[in-house]
Amino acid sequence: MKDLFGLESAGTNVKREIVAGLTTFFTMAYIIFVNPNMLATTGMSWHGVFVATCLAAAVGTLIMALFANVPYAVAPGMGLNALFAFTVCAAGGFTWRQALAMVFICGLINIIITVTKLRKSIVKSIPESLQNAIGGGIGLFIAYLGLNNAGLVSFSVSDSVTPGMAALTSPNLVLAVIGLLIMVILMVMQVKGAILIGIVATTIIGIPMGVTQLPASIFSGSETWQGFGEVSFAFFGGDGIISLFSDPSKIPFVIVTIFSMCLSDTFDSIGTFIGTGRKSGIFDEEDEKALEGGGFKSRLDKALVADSFATSVGALFGTSNATTYVESSAGIAAGGRTGLTSLVTAIMFLICIPFSGLIGMVPSAATSPALIVVGILMVEPFAKINWTDFSEAVPAFFTVAVMSFTYGITNGIAAGFIMYCITLICTKKAKDIHPIIAGASILFLVDIILKAIG
Repeated sequence: MKDLFGLESAGTNVKREIVAGLTTFFTMAYIIFVNPNMLATTGMSWHGVFVATCLAAAVGTLIMALFANVPYAVAPGMGLNALFAFTVCAAGGFTWRQALAMVFICGLINIIITVTKLRKSIVKSIPESLQNAIGGGIGLFIAYLGLNNAGLVSFSVSDSVTPGMAALTSPNLVLAVIGLLIMVILMVMQVKGAILIGIVATTIIGIPMGVTQLPASIFSGSETWQGFGEVSFAFFGGDGIISLFSDPSKIPFVIVTIFSMCLSDTFDSIGTFIGTGRKSGIFDEEDEKALEGGGFKSRLDKALVADSFATSVGALFGTSNATTYVESSAGIAAGGRTGLTSLVTAIMFLICIPFSGLIGMVPSAATSPALIVVGILMVEPFAKINWTDFSEAVPAFFTVAVMSFTYGITNGIAAGFIMYCITLICTKKAKDIHPIIAGASILFLVDIILKAIG
């Protein structure tokens, strides 16, 4: 182990790496509850997505461990699963098989842009204010999903329902509020694994309340592997990747959606690597400079390649985009410095697979508060936007507002890009618009026009 992962040169040891790997796992393990619940809304098998989530996390993290030798964990990303379920499938009208095809293509594209200089161009083309608006907007969107799934708020308008806050009359809603309070208190107290502990505690409290239904068996049954058979490699065929580009009117949407997936995955990963890697000494300035070139010259290059492969692998298994988790910082804070940390985390995800019966008893009232808390953590980039500069505030505002109010991440990115171009044109700075931004904005406009005339 010492020689394989270079523990001595990294200033660490086996015990410290194991503790760090366990810390990372328990900090991010909420995804094995939340992801199946979210993707099941598209018609996918809950049991199938559960296995796919565990396998995608295990394999992606294992690649990170053995290829890049860095202490980062990979799993289906929050925000990206919302884009998959609610923007692509619910709002876009695509089947979940077609959505998986988009994820697979996104992974292939990310691999290409990671090993070429195109990566540098894409990263540098998006203004920092828009990067922050997109990241924070996705956080607000996820928080809204949590509030809505819990039944705490409603923004729908009908003859019998008006926007507002729901009364605490149903056991499900009361349990969700209890779960939210538990998680917030644990987070404020800086308890490690607060979200996971909150999910487990809320599930247990829900038993006497009649919300949590006890399973017949805690172990995985035949439906688990049958479900996995339904979702794995499901996008190959006529109703998947072959039909993805069959409707010309939907091609612009497909292109901009894949572009949005690539953007989100790219910036999430690079932000996580740079934000935690430099401070801990895992990466240095030479690693950051390597972003400007291609190939596999540094640990950072290899980590980005591992992250990209994880997305395509996850699509093959049957889940939304996998990305590097910022929760990996918990394991790094615990002393993790090498791939041994990731190896331990990967093993823990594999251990979870036989227990789908136990995990399946977790009610939405326990996972909805987790979405709200994750949303709180993700809105931090708002503070980095210069809201006093109106020309910067306008694109950022429309990114966030449209993303949240129209129930669509791609809609928000489109609005932000278009308003950014308009503000620069009006201030006679059109030459500062990067060709990638201009091209994406044109695609967004084409998509809007086709929807209007269709």
